Amino acid sequence: MIGSIVYGPVPSRRLGRSLGINNIPPKACSYSCVYCQLGNTTNMQTERQTFYNPAKIVQSVKQKVKQVAAKGEPIDYLTFVPDGEPTLDANLGKEIELLKSLNIKIAVITNASLIRREDVRQDLQKADWVSLKVDTVNQETWHRLNRPQKSLKMERILDGMVKFAEIFQGELTTESMLVQGINDNAREMERVADFLARLKPDKAYLAIPTRPLAKKTVSAADEQAVNLAYQVFSNRLNTVEYLIGYEGNAFSFSGSVEEELLSITSVHPMREEAVAEFLERADSNWQTVQHLVESGSLVELKHQGKKFYLRKLHG
Repeated sequence: MIGSIVYGPVPSRRLGRSLGINNIPPKACSYSCVYCQLGNTTNMQTERQTFYNPAKIVQSVKQKVKQVAAKGEPIDYLTFVPDGEPTLDANLGKEIELLKSLNIKIAVITNASLIRREDVRQDLQKADWVSLKVDTVNQETWHRLNRPQKSLKMERILDGMVKFAEIFQGELTTESMLVQGINDNAREMERVADFLARLKPDKAYLAIPTRPLAKKTVSAADEQAVNLAYQVFSNRLNTVEYLIGYEGNAFSFSGSVEEELLSITSVHPMREEAVAEFLERADSNWQTVQHLVESGSLVELKHQGKKFYLRKLHG
Protein backbone atom coordinates (compact mmCIF):
# COMPACT_ATOMS: atom_id res chain seq x y z
CA MET A 1 0.00 0.00 0.00
CA ILE A 2 2.69 2.51 0.99
CA GLY A 3 4.47 2.26 -2.35
CA SER A 4 1.41 3.21 -4.37
CA ILE A 5 0.09 5.92 -2.03
CA VAL A 6 3.19 7.80 -0.89
CA TYR A 7 6.33 8.68 -2.81
CA GLY A 8 9.46 10.74 -2.32
CA PRO A 9 10.44 13.13 -0.96
CA VAL A 10 11.01 14.57 -4.44
CA PRO A 11 12.56 17.93 -5.30
CA SER A 12 9.79 20.42 -6.00
CA ARG A 13 10.37 23.73 -7.74
CA ARG A 14 7.72 25.29 -5.51
CA LEU A 15 7.71 23.31 -2.28
CA GLY A 16 11.30 22.29 -1.61
CA ARG A 17 11.35 18.67 -0.41
CA SER A 18 7.86 17.35 -1.09
CA LEU A 19 6.48 14.02 0.10
CA GLY A 20 3.82 13.16 -2.46
CA ILE A 21 0.44 11.65 -1.58
CA ASN A 22 -1.16 9.74 -4.45
CA ASN A 23 -4.77 9.70 -3.27
CA ILE A 24 -6.28 9.06 -6.73
CA PRO A 25 -5.75 5.89 -8.83
CA PRO A 26 -4.53 6.30 -12.42
CA LYS A 27 -5.93 8.14 -14.16
CA ALA A 28 -9.17 9.52 -12.75
CA CYS A 29 -9.43 13.18 -13.67
CA SER A 30 -11.87 15.84 -14.80
CA TYR A 31 -9.45 17.10 -17.45
CA SER A 32 -7.35 15.44 -20.13
CA CYS A 33 -4.81 18.21 -20.71
CA VAL A 34 -2.81 18.02 -23.91
CA TYR A 35 0.39 18.57 -21.91
CA CYS A 36 -0.23 16.07 -19.09
CA GLN A 37 2.94 14.18 -18.19
CA LEU A 38 0.87 11.10 -17.32
CA GLY A 39 -0.77 10.77 -20.71
CA ASN A 40 -4.43 10.91 -21.67
CA THR A 41 -7.09 10.54 -18.99
CA THR A 42 -8.54 7.03 -18.91
CA ASN A 43 -11.33 7.75 -16.40
CA MET A 44 -13.00 11.12 -17.00
CA GLN A 45 -15.21 12.04 -14.07
CA THR A 46 -16.43 14.95 -11.97
CA GLU A 47 -18.24 13.15 -9.14
CA ARG A 48 -16.33 12.78 -5.89
CA GLN A 49 -15.95 9.32 -4.39
CA THR A 50 -13.90 7.26 -1.95
CA PHE A 51 -10.91 5.70 -3.69
CA TYR A 52 -8.88 4.57 -0.68
CA ASN A 53 -9.61 4.20 3.02
CA PRO A 54 -8.52 7.51 4.64
CA ALA A 55 -7.05 5.66 7.61
CA LYS A 56 -4.83 3.62 5.28
CA ILE A 57 -3.65 6.74 3.47
CA VAL A 58 -2.73 8.41 6.76
CA GLN A 59 -1.05 5.24 8.01
CA SER A 60 1.02 5.05 4.81
CA VAL A 61 2.06 8.69 5.11
CA LYS A 62 3.06 8.32 8.77
CA GLN A 63 5.07 5.19 7.99
CA LYS A 64 6.88 6.97 5.15
CA VAL A 65 7.59 10.04 7.27
CA LYS A 66 9.12 7.78 9.91
CA GLN A 67 11.32 6.05 7.30
CA VAL A 68 12.51 9.36 5.89
CA ALA A 69 13.19 10.81 9.34
CA ALA A 70 15.26 7.72 10.21
CA LYS A 71 17.53 8.60 7.30
CA GLY A 72 17.86 12.18 8.47
CA GLU A 73 16.18 13.64 5.39
CA PRO A 74 13.94 16.72 5.54
CA ILE A 75 10.32 17.01 4.42
CA ASP A 76 9.02 20.52 3.75
CA TYR A 77 5.49 19.61 2.61
CA LEU A 78 3.07 16.72 2.44
CA THR A 79 1.62 17.26 -1.02
CA PHE A 80 -1.56 15.87 -2.54
CA VAL A 81 -0.42 15.58 -6.17
CA PRO A 82 -1.74 12.26 -7.46
CA ASP A 83 -2.29 10.35 -10.70
CA GLY A 84 -5.48 12.36 -11.25
CA GLU A 85 -7.40 15.29 -9.75
CA PRO A 86 -6.99 15.23 -5.92
CA THR A 87 -10.33 16.90 -5.14
CA LEU A 88 -12.18 13.92 -6.66
CA ASP A 89 -11.32 12.22 -3.37
CA ALA A 90 -14.42 12.67 -1.19
CA ASN A 91 -12.26 12.22 1.93
CA LEU A 92 -9.64 14.84 1.09
CA GLY A 93 -10.63 17.17 3.93
CA LYS A 94 -10.65 14.35 6.49
CA GLU A 95 -7.23 13.16 5.34
CA ILE A 96 -5.78 16.66 5.68
CA GLU A 97 -7.17 16.94 9.20
CA LEU A 98 -5.73 13.56 10.22
CA LEU A 99 -2.29 14.47 8.86
CA LYS A 100 -2.10 17.73 10.84
CA SER A 101 -0.70 15.79 13.81
CA LEU A 102 2.58 15.32 11.91
CA ASN A 103 3.24 19.08 12.10
CA ILE A 104 4.32 19.23 8.47
CA LYS A 105 2.74 21.76 6.11
CA ILE A 106 0.15 20.32 3.72
CA ALA A 107 -0.18 21.33 0.08
CA VAL A 108 -2.73 20.51 -2.62
CA ILE A 109 -2.10 20.97 -6.33
CA THR A 110 -5.47 21.03 -8.09
CA ASN A 111 -6.81 21.83 -11.55
CA ALA A 112 -9.62 23.68 -9.70
CA SER A 113 -12.34 22.10 -11.85
CA LEU A 114 -14.42 21.09 -8.81
CA ILE A 115 -13.88 24.30 -6.83
CA ARG A 116 -17.37 25.40 -7.82
CA ARG A 117 -18.53 23.01 -5.06
CA GLU A 118 -18.83 24.28 -1.50
CA ASP A 119 -17.55 21.00 -0.03
CA VAL A 120 -14.40 21.15 -2.16
CA ARG A 121 -13.70 24.73 -1.07
CA GLN A 122 -14.15 23.71 2.55
CA ASP A 123 -11.73 20.79 2.13
CA LEU A 124 -9.09 22.94 0.44
CA GLN A 125 -9.37 25.55 3.20
CA LYS A 126 -7.79 23.05 5.58
CA ALA A 127 -4.52 22.96 3.61
CA ASP A 128 -1.59 25.32 4.22
CA TRP A 129 -0.76 25.83 0.54
CA VAL A 130 -3.00 25.47 -2.51
CA SER A 131 -2.20 25.78 -6.21
CA LEU A 132 -5.00 26.48 -8.70
CA LYS A 133 -4.60 25.82 -12.43
CA VAL A 134 -5.52 28.78 -14.62
CA ASP A 135 -4.20 28.15 -18.12
CA THR A 136 -6.87 30.22 -19.84
CA VAL A 137 -10.16 32.02 -19.25
CA ASN A 138 -11.24 31.59 -22.86
CA GLN A 139 -13.89 28.93 -23.43
CA GLU A 140 -12.58 27.76 -26.80
CA THR A 141 -8.96 27.62 -25.63
CA TRP A 142 -10.02 25.77 -22.46
CA HIS A 143 -11.62 22.99 -24.49
CA ARG A 144 -8.63 22.77 -26.79
CA LEU A 145 -5.97 22.85 -24.06
CA ASN A 146 -7.46 21.27 -20.93
CA ARG A 147 -10.06 19.10 -22.67
CA PRO A 148 -12.53 19.16 -19.72
CA GLN A 149 -15.20 16.60 -18.93
CA LYS A 150 -18.28 17.66 -20.89
CA SER A 151 -20.45 18.56 -17.88
CA LEU A 152 -18.01 21.22 -16.62
CA LYS A 153 -18.76 24.92 -17.08
CA MET A 154 -15.89 27.39 -17.13
CA GLU A 155 -17.87 30.29 -15.66
CA ARG A 156 -18.78 28.25 -12.57
CA ILE A 157 -15.15 27.20 -12.10
CA LEU A 158 -13.85 30.76 -12.32
CA ASP A 159 -16.54 31.93 -9.92
CA GLY A 160 -15.57 29.14 -7.50
CA MET A 161 -11.94 30.25 -7.59
CA VAL A 162 -12.91 33.79 -6.67
CA LYS A 163 -15.02 32.55 -3.76
CA PHE A 164 -12.19 30.34 -2.54
CA ALA A 165 -9.62 33.13 -2.74
CA GLU A 166 -11.86 35.28 -0.56
CA ILE A 167 -11.92 32.75 2.29
CA PHE A 168 -8.58 30.93 2.10
CA GLN A 169 -6.20 31.79 4.94
CA GLY A 170 -3.19 29.83 3.70
CA GLU A 171 -0.76 30.49 0.85
CA LEU A 172 -2.60 30.70 -2.46
CA THR A 173 -0.69 30.18 -5.70
CA THR A 174 -1.71 29.78 -9.31
CA GLU A 175 -0.09 27.97 -12.21
CA SER A 176 -0.52 28.80 -15.87
CA MET A 177 0.95 26.35 -18.38
CA LEU A 178 1.98 27.95 -21.67
CA VAL A 179 1.66 25.80 -24.79
CA GLN A 180 2.88 27.01 -28.15
CA GLY A 181 0.18 28.17 -30.54
CA ILE A 182 -2.65 27.60 -28.06
CA ASN A 183 -2.48 30.02 -25.13
CA ASP A 184 0.88 31.77 -25.55
CA ASN A 185 -0.38 34.89 -27.35
CA ALA A 186 -0.66 38.33 -25.77
CA ARG A 187 -4.47 38.44 -25.69
CA GLU A 188 -4.72 35.12 -23.85
CA MET A 189 -2.10 36.18 -21.31
CA GLU A 190 -3.74 39.53 -20.67
CA ARG A 191 -7.11 37.93 -19.97
CA VAL A 192 -5.57 35.38 -17.61
CA ALA A 193 -3.60 38.09 -15.80
CA ASP A 194 -6.75 40.22 -15.39
CA PHE A 195 -8.55 37.28 -13.81
CA LEU A 196 -5.64 36.40 -11.53
CA ALA A 197 -5.61 39.99 -10.31
CA ARG A 198 -9.07 39.27 -8.87
CA LEU A 199 -7.72 36.24 -6.99
CA LYS A 200 -4.71 38.14 -5.59
CA PRO A 201 -2.54 35.02 -5.27
CA ASP A 202 0.55 35.11 -3.07
CA LYS A 203 2.47 33.93 -6.10
CA ALA A 204 1.57 33.31 -9.75
CA TYR A 205 3.66 30.72 -11.57
CA LEU A 206 4.25 30.67 -15.30
CA ALA A 207 5.06 27.16 -16.46
CA ILE A 208 5.99 25.35 -19.63
CA PRO A 209 5.88 21.58 -20.17
CA THR A 210 9.23 20.08 -19.16
CA ARG A 211 8.35 16.39 -19.42
CA PRO A 212 6.87 14.11 -22.13
CA LEU A 213 3.38 15.26 -23.17
CA ALA A 214 0.05 13.47 -23.63
CA LYS A 215 -0.35 14.90 -27.13
CA LYS A 216 2.80 14.55 -29.20
CA THR A 217 1.93 17.40 -31.59
CA VAL A 218 2.03 20.13 -28.92
CA SER A 219 5.13 21.86 -27.59
CA ALA A 220 6.17 24.36 -24.95
CA ALA A 221 5.91 28.09 -25.55
CA ASP A 222 9.22 29.61 -26.64
CA GLU A 223 11.40 31.99 -24.66
CA GLN A 224 9.90 35.09 -26.27
CA ALA A 225 6.34 34.08 -25.34
CA VAL A 226 7.35 33.19 -21.76
CA ASN A 227 9.09 36.53 -21.32
CA LEU A 228 6.06 38.37 -22.72
CA ALA A 229 3.79 36.48 -20.30
CA TYR A 230 6.04 37.46 -17.41
CA GLN A 231 5.79 41.12 -18.32
CA VAL A 232 2.01 40.97 -18.74
CA PHE A 233 1.54 39.16 -15.42
CA SER A 234 3.97 41.42 -13.56
CA ASN A 235 2.00 44.50 -14.58
CA ARG A 236 -1.06 43.14 -12.76
CA LEU A 237 0.26 40.87 -9.99
CA ASN A 238 2.60 41.32 -7.04
CA THR A 239 4.77 38.20 -7.36
CA VAL A 240 5.32 36.24 -10.57
CA GLU A 241 7.87 33.47 -11.02
CA TYR A 242 8.94 31.15 -13.79
CA LEU A 243 8.33 27.45 -13.30
CA ILE A 244 10.41 26.31 -16.23
CA GLY A 245 13.67 24.99 -14.79
CA TYR A 246 14.67 21.39 -14.17
CA GLU A 247 14.04 20.57 -10.52
CA GLY A 248 17.26 18.62 -9.94
CA ASN A 249 18.18 15.05 -9.13
CA ALA A 250 17.85 15.00 -5.34
CA PHE A 251 15.32 12.18 -5.20
CA SER A 252 15.22 10.19 -1.97
CA PHE A 253 15.57 6.53 -1.31
CA SER A 254 13.99 4.50 1.48
CA GLY A 255 12.90 0.87 1.26
CA SER A 256 12.71 -1.25 -1.91
CA VAL A 257 14.55 0.23 -4.91
CA GLU A 258 12.01 -1.00 -7.46
CA GLU A 259 9.07 0.11 -5.30
CA GLU A 260 10.57 3.58 -4.88
CA LEU A 261 11.25 4.00 -8.59
CA LEU A 262 7.73 2.95 -9.55
CA SER A 263 6.20 5.15 -6.85
CA ILE A 264 8.07 8.28 -7.93
CA THR A 265 7.69 7.74 -11.67
CA SER A 266 3.96 7.12 -11.39
CA VAL A 267 3.43 10.86 -10.88
CA HIS A 268 6.85 12.37 -11.39
CA PRO A 269 8.76 11.16 -14.48
CA MET A 270 12.51 11.08 -13.82
CA ARG A 271 15.30 12.11 -16.16
CA GLU A 272 17.98 9.51 -16.92
CA GLU A 273 20.65 11.23 -14.81
CA ALA A 274 18.26 11.51 -11.86
CA VAL A 275 17.61 7.77 -12.02
CA ALA A 276 21.35 7.10 -12.15
CA GLU A 277 22.00 9.21 -9.04
CA PHE A 278 19.06 7.58 -7.27
CA LEU A 279 20.44 4.10 -8.01
CA GLU A 280 23.87 5.10 -6.78
CA ARG A 281 22.52 6.33 -3.46
CA ALA A 282 20.47 3.16 -3.15
CA ASP A 283 23.59 1.03 -3.81
CA SER A 284 21.90 -0.47 -6.85
CA ASN A 285 22.64 -0.48 -10.59
CA TRP A 286 21.04 0.03 -14.00
CA GLN A 287 19.91 -3.61 -14.16
CA THR A 288 17.07 -2.59 -11.86
CA VAL A 289 15.81 -0.16 -14.52
CA GLN A 290 16.33 -2.67 -17.33
CA HIS A 291 14.31 -5.26 -15.43
CA LEU A 292 11.42 -2.81 -14.87
CA VAL A 293 11.46 -1.77 -18.54
CA GLU A 294 11.58 -5.35 -19.80
CA SER A 295 8.75 -6.38 -17.49
CA GLY A 296 6.60 -3.53 -18.78
CA SER A 297 6.43 -1.74 -15.41
CA LEU A 298 8.57 1.20 -16.50
CA VAL A 299 8.53 3.05 -19.84
CA GLU A 300 11.48 4.85 -21.41
CA LEU A 301 10.55 8.04 -23.28
CA LYS A 302 12.47 10.79 -25.06
CA HIS A 303 11.64 14.48 -24.78
CA GLN A 304 13.75 17.36 -26.09
CA GLY A 305 16.76 15.09 -26.46
CA LYS A 306 16.53 13.76 -22.88
CA LYS A 307 15.52 10.30 -21.69
CA PHE A 308 12.71 10.08 -19.14
CA TYR A 309 11.37 7.12 -17.20
CA LEU A 310 7.67 6.86 -16.43
CA ARG A 311 5.67 4.16 -14.72
CA LYS A 312 3.43 2.27 -17.13
CA LEU A 313 -0.18 3.30 -16.60
CA HIS A 314 -2.58 0.40 -16.89
CA GLY A 315 -6.13 0.75 -18.18
